[in-house]
Amino acid sequence: MHVFYTPDITADEYVLNEDESKHCIRVLRLNIGSEVYLIDGVGGLYKAAIVSQTKKNVTLKVLEATHNYNKRNHRLHIAVAPTKNIDRLEWFLEKATEIGIEEITPIICDRSERRVVKEDRLVKVVTSAVKQSLQAYHPKINPQINLSDFLKIANADHKMIAHCIDESSRQYISQIAKPRQNYTILIGPEGDFTPQEIELALQNGYKPLTLGNTRLRTETAALAACFEVNYLNR
Repeated sequence: MHVFYTPDITADEYVLNEDESKHCIRVLRLNIGSEVYLIDGVGGLYKAAIVSQTKKNVTLKVLEATHNYNKRNHRLHIAVAPTKNIDRLEWFLEKATEIGIEEITPIICDRSERRVVKEDRLVKVVTSAVKQSLQAYHPKINPQINLSDFLKIANADHKMIAHCIDESSRQYISQIAKPRQNYTILIGPEGDFTPQEIELALQNGYKPLTLGNTRLRTETAALAACFEVNYLNR
């Protein structure tokens, strides 16, 4: 069944915006009586049927409503340095949304090769993945921020930084964190965090994290962290 993202749904009837209406009629070729799912991004899943349509508007009537659909027992926030090739960051966002994540923040580090990201583009990628995977919760995409500023404001039960320096001090997520809690994980740029950045994170309560014995790309490391946290909370 086709899925539409409707964050402003508040009543038993909903009118799709012009772009979504055109997609519904011209691309999906849905007609009056066709049933679809609506998701509001905050836990609401709605089964609805088309009751009227014009060239620019499709009106839907809600048939069933489920709240707190697939609500997760933990909260994951990954702060990741944007990759030079933005497609790789978008790949991470898509896959992490499918697996399950609550919040993503692009962080600008000393070795960052990309220092500007288009937040609206990232949101579109996540929204598409939300619809594809039938997630009732839409992950939050924060504006980019310098790492030093992020360290001052981020908070969680468990704060971790993945890096490749001083292997003896690093531990796996399962050794650091407990299930059903809040997690914030830092993933650095190509070239890793600098020693000074790692030290600053440690001073702000972050624990050194390992994701295995191989050297991972930024987006692979971020996805591996996402998977491990979800596996810990399975």
